[in-house]
Amino acid sequence: MERKTVVIGVTGGVAVYKALDVISRLRKKNIDVHVIMTESAGEFVNPLSFQSLSQNMVVTNMFDEPKHWEIQHISLAKKADLMLIVPATANIIGKVANGIADDMLSTTIMATHAPVVFAPAMNTNMYLNPIVQNNIQKLKDYGYKFIEPESGRLACGDVGAGKLADTELIADKVISMLYPIKDMSGKKVLVTAGPTWSLIDPVRFITNRSSGKMGYAIAEEARDRGAEVTLVSGPTSLKAPFGINTINITTNEEMLNEVLEHFNSQDIVIKAAAVADYKPVEYSQNKIKKASNELVLNFAKDTDILKKLGEIKQNQVLVGFAAESNDLISNAESKLKKKNLDYIVANDITSSDTGFQSSENRVIILTRDGEKLSLEKMSKREVAQKLFDIINDKHKEV
Repeated sequence: MERKTVVIGVTGGVAVYKALDVISRLRKKNIDVHVIMTESAGEFVNPLSFQSLSQNMVVTNMFDEPKHWEIQHISLAKKADLMLIVPATANIIGKVANGIADDMLSTTIMATHAPVVFAPAMNTNMYLNPIVQNNIQKLKDYGYKFIEPESGRLACGDVGAGKLADTELIADKVISMLYPIKDMSGKKVLVTAGPTWSLIDPVRFITNRSSGKMGYAIAEEARDRGAEVTLVSGPTSLKAPFGINTINITTNEEMLNEVLEHFNSQDIVIKAAAVADYKPVEYSQNKIKKASNELVLNFAKDTDILKKLGEIKQNQVLVGFAAESNDLISNAESKLKKKNLDYIVANDITSSDTGFQSSENRVIILTRDGEKLSLEKMSKREVAQKLFDIINDKHKEV
């Protein structure tokens, strides 16, 4: 995959030091980072810190003697796959909105054809000032992107909007924008993830070991490829991914209701959740007390959500998962046919180094026309990429 280049513009403000963390996160993803600092930014943090993290010379002055024979602001403008201004002050926002190019950063922004993303950070009164808001809207109308600031306690002591967005979120959004495959624009994708709970009483339930990592990886892959994604998630410890409509549920019934509500409008539905197959016949409204050495619970079969979707599907591409401990292929093929699926992803849950709780997986993707693709051990995100490669290749018209 071709290495991407991000040019980061750092402007003066107390959040300057947070730009260092953004650079660190981007470098860990093998992104080439070049930094342009305004004069005021250098008053907060020494340019050497940015040079050390980016591993490139930091540009601070428009009239510095060039290291090579090139006009630097034009060179960086051409080199950038994306420009990120972090933190973005009211000053730089106002300059660009009104066509002022009087320093290295503003001239580079004006000269680039790459997407430009602003991550504002400033005092809440300044941020909410109608002039600043007007400048922000003007830039959005021109096609510039913004990573909106958070609300919270600011360095000046005020509380309100204007706090720089979380640095992990900023880096993740940049990485998403740089994702080289954008073949799902205009498509709607529904993904289910995680376990469900079968409730016994107000404090007890039965569940399984699903972490939700596979479903979340699928949802993020679809988002980064340009799709509109809805994620219906059982209880997990995972952070809700940005840019995805995440719906949290607990039980089989709740997942069924949410999936059915969104199903008809979807192009692709991927059921990666480990849904409970059985539930207690009777739910105790009160906590069950210890009365003897044994507790006997009777269970009834719960709704097979995937089978129901297979019965009502029209033009949707429907994908299921088969987590098996034996007869992997035969069990997966049986589910593929019985549930009217287009694809099924089969994985062996007895493997000690993949599957539940792991960040990696080793799967076999089976298609309804009899093809089988065996994937060696890889990250769950890579499995998601392979899955969409197959789906998009076979269903270009969807």
